[in-house]
Amino acid sequence: MTSESLQPVAGPSRRTVVATVGAAGIAVALTACGSDSDDKDTSGSAGTAGTVLAKTSDIPEGGGKIFKDPAVVVTQPTAGTFKAFSSNCTHKGCPVTSVADGVIVCPCHHSEFSIEDGSVKRVPATKPLPAVEITVSGDEIKLA
Repeated sequence: MTSESLQPVAGPSRRTVVATVGAAGIAVALTACGSDSDDKDTSGSAGTAGTVLAKTSDIPEGGGKIFKDPAVVVTQPTAGTFKAFSSNCTHKGCPVTSVADGVIVCPCHHSEFSIEDGSVKRVPATKPLPAVEITVSGDEIKLA
């Protein structure tokens, strides 16, 4: 072996390694928690057509009910009128958790959406909840 083969090899500096690891950690955190963009796909799972979600009597007039699987909220804005929307907030994708006083509420940043058409009633969300097609047959509410 020559003395040339035993020379230390220059590698990245400690600062470069720490900065790279830190950037990777931030990227992972942003992926897990969402970004600041309102362009995130928050439509959620639409489920399978024909799936019975609820009985009409399960949905209070002027309110609604949230279903985790599929990620849908069904509302009854007026007697006998049923609407459905994705239950994932269009701001950061958090699941909405309550329906009260004519609005669907996201607990993460307190966005509120209309039970009539999913439109934004309180920011920070800027886009309405996407509509989900349903059918009402007799006393059953089904995914269309």
